[in-house]
Amino acid sequence: MLNKKASRQRRARKTRARIAEQRIVRLAIHRTNLHIYAQVISACGGKVLASASSAEVEVRKELANGGNIAAAVVVGQRIADKAKSAGVTQVAFDRSGNRYHGRVKALAEAAREHGLQF
Repeated sequence: MLNKKASRQRRARKTRARIAEQRIVRLAIHRTNLHIYAQVISACGGKVLASASSAEVEVRKELANGGNIAAAVVVGQRIADKAKSAGVTQVAFDRSGNRYHGRVKALAEAAREHGLQF
């Protein structure tokens, strides 16, 4: 029987395998209780093209709490802007095995609204 963490890791592995087959740039997220992180990773070589998180100094100045939906929206906007400046508009969303609701959904929708397509 799998525990909660092992189940999430299994889902993440399956998703990453599908994205690797497509050979497309991916938007990977990492979620902790205190912060949310996002990275745009190249299809070949796994190089990080852009990154944003609620732990960044600029974000922490405007937000009191980095582990809520408001922080996820800000990170989604920042990652979309940084990705566009790096020349990336089309990505595959890698939610790292997390369910698509709450902070994960807020980050994805904010990134879509600011020009990322996935």
